[in-house]
Amino acid sequence: MSNVPSFNQAIVDSREQLESGRERLKQQHQSGSPGIQVCTGISDLFDDIVLNLVNLAFDQVTSSESERQQLEQVIAVVAHGGYGRRDVAPYSDIDLMLLCSQSDAPLVPELARAISQNIYDVGLQLGFATRTVKEASSLGLKDAKIFTSLVESRLLQGNQDLFNDFFSRFRRRSRNNWKSLIKLVYAARHEERLQYGDTVHLLKPNIKRSRGTLRDLQFVRWIGFLVHGEAEPVTLHRLGTMTREDYRTLRNARDFLLQIRNELHFQAGKSQDILNRFEQVRIAKELEYEDTPESLGVEQFMQHYFEHISQVRYTVTHFTQSSRPEGWSSKMSIPGFVRKLDGKFRIGPYSIGVLPQHLDRIKSNVSDVLHLMELASRRNRRIDHRTWTAVREAMMEMEEVELTDQVTQQFLALLGRPVRLGEQLRKLHQMRVLEKIVPAVKHARNLLQFNDYHKYTVDEHSMRAVKKATDFYGEPTVLGNVYRELENKMILHLALLLHDLGKGFPEDHSEVGMQIAEKTAERFSLTEHNTDVLMHLVHKHLLMAHTAFRQDLHDENVIIRFAAEARSLEQLQMLFVLTCADLAAVGPDVLNKWKQDLITELYLKARIHLSGESQAKFAKEWLKTQQEKLGKLLPQTDLSWEPYLVKLPPALLDDEHLQRTADYLQALAPLSPGEVLTWSRYVPERNATEYAIGAKQETLDGCFHRITGVLSSQRNSILGAEIFTLNNDLVLDRFFVNDLDHANAPSEDRLSLIQQKLKQAVELKEDIKPIFRQIWSASSEKTASDLNPLPSRVGIDNKSAESHTIITVFAYDRLGLLYNITKVLFDLELDVHVAKIGTYIDQVVDVFYVTDRNGNKIESKEQFDTLREKLLEQIEKPK
Repeated sequence: MSNVPSFNQAIVDSREQLESGRERLKQQHQSGSPGIQVCTGISDLFDDIVLNLVNLAFDQVTSSESERQQLEQVIAVVAHGGYGRRDVAPYSDIDLMLLCSQSDAPLVPELARAISQNIYDVGLQLGFATRTVKEASSLGLKDAKIFTSLVESRLLQGNQDLFNDFFSRFRRRSRNNWKSLIKLVYAARHEERLQYGDTVHLLKPNIKRSRGTLRDLQFVRWIGFLVHGEAEPVTLHRLGTMTREDYRTLRNARDFLLQIRNELHFQAGKSQDILNRFEQVRIAKELEYEDTPESLGVEQFMQHYFEHISQVRYTVTHFTQSSRPEGWSSKMSIPGFVRKLDGKFRIGPYSIGVLPQHLDRIKSNVSDVLHLMELASRRNRRIDHRTWTAVREAMMEMEEVELTDQVTQQFLALLGRPVRLGEQLRKLHQMRVLEKIVPAVKHARNLLQFNDYHKYTVDEHSMRAVKKATDFYGEPTVLGNVYRELENKMILHLALLLHDLGKGFPEDHSEVGMQIAEKTAERFSLTEHNTDVLMHLVHKHLLMAHTAFRQDLHDENVIIRFAAEARSLEQLQMLFVLTCADLAAVGPDVLNKWKQDLITELYLKARIHLSGESQAKFAKEWLKTQQEKLGKLLPQTDLSWEPYLVKLPPALLDDEHLQRTADYLQALAPLSPGEVLTWSRYVPERNATEYAIGAKQETLDGCFHRITGVLSSQRNSILGAEIFTLNNDLVLDRFFVNDLDHANAPSEDRLSLIQQKLKQAVELKEDIKPIFRQIWSASSEKTASDLNPLPSRVGIDNKSAESHTIITVFAYDRLGLLYNITKVLFDLELDVHVAKIGTYIDQVVDVFYVTDRNGNKIESKEQFDTLREKLLEQIEKPK
């Protein structure tokens, strides 16, 4: 057409409009406008630009006004998804559908290409499809993602009747197929939660997709559309299908979450939905949360965040459970599946609840609520949603409850039964009952742990720790056996519930926790023995992990000191289970096989000292048996293997290691000074690669830092290191690493290359500083060390080991850190005899047993000060 503007100029004008519009809305956001207002402004901005570009596309593909009018009669430009809903974020993509009466109608394909090209040229991220009315409504019935996006359809331009025909057909067919669609939508949301976080208490949540966030607000819309034919919460409220309280909860959470999401987008200048630690600190300052002696400003901000998304989770559950169309029946209502229990409850095949006529009285009676929990635990049933909701609402209105003897005994009985215990405690916590029975829980509700050891809030971690312990019941391991045989599980579970509740105070959380344990024991009138055990477990809940990961378990003095602090076999068993459950609840895969094996080794060795001579005799017999087994695997030669066998540590005598140990000994025994042997293998149960280096002591002296440098420079994250001193001055060093360039087993070429480099590093003894290759990451998140809320620390212990100085390093992990640390030790003329490398998500705790070159401990204060200064200098130097 003659009045078509210059193509380039139209695109340039739209780009300028997009840039200036975003800047204007950014200023509006910074001035305090509610999140939904800014999102509406973004949607209006996108509408103006898209409509201009659609009109440009019409001008590009039509040659006359009549041709344009004919084309407009057979198409409709439809916004859907977040753009259709008008709560799109500043840098979100936009979803468009070109709806047409016939896909092969004249000029429709050309128009589709022109629209999509114009929008791409402007710089907007676009999801685009061309569909007929039949195709659009049919595809929406088969795919949850398409269905949920089309629920939010909004006409931008084109034939109104065509759009109405599509949407009425889509609505009608959706209602007719609600059973299959609800399954699709539930399954899709469940899968997404598993990927982005199935708990509201994540410390680094995805504000769009994690549980309790914007996606759950959208989930309400989708269920409302399916069941009631309406998606807008305000309409659902007017229809009487959503309570006023639930509507206000969702509206307030929407405004809060959209405001944060807008801030994330504007700050990043791109799509960004992860509320990482750096952003938490920054946004808390922007919103003027101030540090207090009790808590950091960022912790207060995140508590506010968790309160919102916790309420969203409750409200969404309530709405979806109560929005049941006719025909959506439950087996709870089918005769024969339900029976009365104790005159007040009804129990079905899957759940248990209160009879309707008793609900008003029971919902505020803690004794009855706990009795219900006890029945649910004993019968392995869930509490039905109606009962759970009624109790929660009643408890939220109560300031406190009377802790009668009956309530106390019921709660302790509940703690003593593992079946569904984690779920029952979580329900009590969600209903605000738990904090009335154990007041210290209230302080921990939604309390952020602003460090990189933990993935969850304090209360969530505590609940998960109890759940992890009960999960051990089915494990065919030493840990599982110990848990199953424990008689006093009630005290163990109570200790797990309390062990971290001392966090959030200025004092050491273990000390505060012990005081909380004492008050709780007094509140529950526990016996003197149980009070003592509970206080000791909470106070010493870190002892076993620290000993296993930081000290030499081959040193009998270490075992004896630990056994003395464990005090009794009963408390050792409880501490063993508590330690493993605590680690498992920190985050996924934190309690790996290697760590569990170390803790188990410490437990078995300490058990010898706490359970009598027979166990010590058993341990000696086991060593003798394993040595005999190994001897049979070795060739009969003139060489006597006995001196080699008696010096082997237990770690090399397990049945699974015997053949490998035999191979090591046969290869190492004839070695001469200067010769070096290396081995490598992938260990699937640890998802780690093992590298072993064997040589004479004099050959390996001063090489520890070179070995770590080779491994790190080849992008291996070192998970563990062991140094074994064998017979005839032979030394075997073993390293377990995570190969950052291989998700699973490295190739044989890769293993051979690293073995070759390890051998060269030892043989040549050249101090060439390795280069640690950096890999670009798409994540914009800063590391924990950039925030550095926890300072690096170097501890020096000259008392615990008889012949070694123990150096403990606490720092944020990075590639090459271990090399830098061990290079300092080498430069200060210190020999490493034992190394314990522990990695906890983003932090490391490395422990080294060292002597000087003459085999003596470090003695002078000047040496201590120099050592600490040099190590901190390397740890904290810029990357």
